[in-house]
Amino acid sequence: MFSFAWPWFAVLLPLPLILGALKARRRVRVKGVDDSLETSLLHPNAIALEKAYGVGMGSVSGTAGRFYPLFLMLLWTALVLAMMRPQTLELHAESRTRGHDLLLAVDASRSMAALDFSVNGREISRMSVLKGVAGSFVEGREGDRIGLVLFGDYAYILSPFTHDVKAVRHLLSSMEPSIVGDATAMGDGIGLGVKKLKERPEGARVMVLVTDGESTAGLLPPLMAARLAASEGIRIYTIGVGSMGLVPFIEGGVRKQVEMEIDEDTLRQIAELTGGAYFRATDAQALEEIYRRIDELEQTEVEAREVLIPQPLFYLPLAIAAVLLAVFGLFPQARRRFRRGGA
Repeated sequence: MFSFAWPWFAVLLPLPLILGALKARRRVRVKGVDDSLETSLLHPNAIALEKAYGVGMGSVSGTAGRFYPLFLMLLWTALVLAMMRPQTLELHAESRTRGHDLLLAVDASRSMAALDFSVNGREISRMSVLKGVAGSFVEGREGDRIGLVLFGDYAYILSPFTHDVKAVRHLLSSMEPSIVGDATAMGDGIGLGVKKLKERPEGARVMVLVTDGESTAGLLPPLMAARLAASEGIRIYTIGVGSMGLVPFIEGGVRKQVEMEIDEDTLRQIAELTGGAYFRATDAQALEEIYRRIDELEQTEVEAREVLIPQPLFYLPLAIAAVLLAVFGLFPQARRRFRRGGA
């Protein structure tokens, strides 16, 4: 299927004719003066040079001069066609599958570096546990579209919805605490997730909000974002990660105990407003159980969609224009002979 991305540039096609007509009407003719004369510097031995090179340009450039307006119109047409961005549209169809449109909204603030998890007696950070468990969870989501949003000082889309679970897992494994700032813009993270999920079919919209602290930044309050999610039929499952109270934290190479809190009341309200549920994760096994329960949620059928992917062709008229410019370069006298009315 052929089309133009910017077809309105076609209005420029008659521009040379319009400018030529305006110039002809405004040209002032002085009696006794030939308006075809041009001021120029002539080589003192121009005739000798012409004989020496034996160019014989009289007939050639005269013929080129007669075709000069045609070349000009072809050149202009080719340039305008390039600006119109010709393209072919290739049809790609998505098959009908059953699954979720699942968006992970992950807290990547500074506090995710806290060392209040343990595996085989070894302390590990909240982020390390999250990456391992969430990565395994994502890898098993066959048939689901997975999206990934990070929030810290601001909220960012790390991955759009995709069936490529390996790519999402790779992105998860690359996350680090404070990668998007030290604060926690929980409401902005939910709001950005709602913006992406509302484009998906109803009934399959699920958000998993994983955070270890209170909302300390952002423009959108968390509860307002939750009401927005509820109005769009998005179910949010909230997970409070980590321990409350004094937790070990390494800062500047020094181990210290830092007081941390989890706003469980807000997380419960977000879940209740959207028909989801709140979970409390205090160790790696509890977090795995939470993801197992999410894995058992209802699935809906995702309708097949047809997508037209454009393949640009602007380089074809651009190449024609370049060839025409090269032809003009071979006959520098053509324009002068055209203006004088031929050879």
